[in-house]
Amino acid sequence: MDKEEKKTGVSLFGQSENLTPIEEMFALNLGDFISETLISEDLAKKISITANKKDRLKNQLLELIEIYSSKNTLCVLNFTQGEEQAIYTSIAQSIVEMIEVKRCTIYLVKDGNLTPVGMSDEITEENPVTLPDLLHNDTIEKGNRLFVPMRGAATAAGMIEISKENSLEDDFTELLISIANLLGTTITLQNEIENVNKRLANPETTEIELKQSRAELTALIGELCDNQQNFVESLASAVDRKGQYTVSHSRNTAKLARNICKTLGLNEKTTDLIYYAGLLQNIGKIVLPERIFATNGKLAPEELKKIQNHSNIGVNLLMNINFLSEVVPYITYQTERVDGSGKPEGLKGQSIPLGSRIIAVADAYSAMTSDRPYRKAMTPDEAISIMTSEINTKWDNDVINALIKTVK
Repeated sequence: MDKEEKKTGVSLFGQSENLTPIEEMFALNLGDFISETLISEDLAKKISITANKKDRLKNQLLELIEIYSSKNTLCVLNFTQGEEQAIYTSIAQSIVEMIEVKRCTIYLVKDGNLTPVGMSDEITEENPVTLPDLLHNDTIEKGNRLFVPMRGAATAAGMIEISKENSLEDDFTELLISIANLLGTTITLQNEIENVNKRLANPETTEIELKQSRAELTALIGELCDNQQNFVESLASAVDRKGQYTVSHSRNTAKLARNICKTLGLNEKTTDLIYYAGLLQNIGKIVLPERIFATNGKLAPEELKKIQNHSNIGVNLLMNINFLSEVVPYITYQTERVDGSGKPEGLKGQSIPLGSRIIAVADAYSAMTSDRPYRKAMTPDEAISIMTSEINTKWDNDVINALIKTVK
């Protein structure tokens, strides 16, 4: 998303300006980052003006806690819910695969100390970083080790440590920082939810204290939404880096898909979903070795199989990124073709999700008109000519017509 278009404090898919009912929005003191999809009829009743003010505050807090409980916010990478060590070890292993480093260890702040809770390999060196270091540095580098603070609301929640053989590309460093920020805010939010639960259970809690809890909770939710969006965009940039694109292919695909949506007159939420699906439609490549994409020669059979299966890896990752689950169908079926010759299900025509048909066209056009290590970019007219000849075999006629109107 362009910087001038980005809205801070906006939920990942809730960028509609038609928030309803507006009175409930302001009553909740949530700003503009709670979308209409999170305001149920039940919640509207809970915060209606007929209820006692203190009871309304309690109901608001209970609803927020339900929406942003750990089961809804802690599914960050490819892990399932379970014990703490298993969760963070799985995250550490994912980071090793994504940015191709030797080792990753995740620490949490416990009883004033940095305690390792997940690691991709055994720790062999003493931790040289202190809690004050985490509050005043975005990254800390010591030899071949890089430490990235995990913070939320200016509070240190922990850190991620990696051991690397070579310096990291900027895109991979940004991805690591975005993961740390997302985890730090999530952990801080869960700690605040625990505090709110204690206040709610205490009959002596005052209305002022409940308002303070609401303000702190909603501020953290806003921070979480911003960090979710930054994570998505950092992940897309890292995918492009691995894919050896000379331009930001994922971002260009997503922008083009969004413009096609506007040409077709799709609603704002659907457009947002397709935009994020466009950013992440090649997400599976993030766990493939970079050298696979750099070769101009013939791939070994096992490498070819990895490439062919990369979309399945990506879908498995996405299924466990809770706040992105809605984009999974668009990504899953983007390799379908309107004549039924595509994969994975051989869907035909209108049975292919419209979002998938749009992303497929945007992806192909963006790829054709971009330089790659093994060929020069086509002109827009050349790409359009080829794609027009493939209408009703590969591409949807209406989507191609919208593409032509968009790029001309």
